[in-house]
Amino acid sequence: MSPVARRGPAPACTSVSSTSPFCWPCRVYWEDTDAGGVVYHARYLHFLERARTEWLRALGHGQQQLRERDGVLFVVHRMELAFNAPARLDDALVASVEVVERRSASFTVWQTLRREGEAVILLDARVRIACLDAARFRPRPIPVHLIEEIVQPCPTT
Repeated sequence: MSPVARRGPAPACTSVSSTSPFCWPCRVYWEDTDAGGVVYHARYLHFLERARTEWLRALGHGQQQLRERDGVLFVVHRMELAFNAPARLDDALVASVEVVERRSASFTVWQTLRREGEAVILLDARVRIACLDAARFRPRPIPVHLIEEIVQPCPTT
């Protein structure tokens, strides 16, 4: 399914759970924009990355902890993006993260960026996250306790 196939009303952002998307507020700064005050296309990835990192942290799994305690790294394997409308300088944005698919060594999240308080999706992305062995940088199954805690697929709305 491409990111654009997931259009329509966004699910409400609520607390961290396996049944609702996680949301992270962010702001567009001068450094994120081009000369016209529009967010430069590559900077959208920063907003998405921060939301995924804070989602994991809110679930009790910081990146450093995952590496040291569990011996795993979660890395982006594939990403499909749809740039639907521009974000601009000083916009208050909300980035969401919702698990939509799980495999033994990866999971997929659907992410959106919207202006705070608005329903229009500025950008949506389907992001496949791979689990790697932290020491060897090779794919490995996601540890069972992490599957139970973070990668239960959310029901689609």
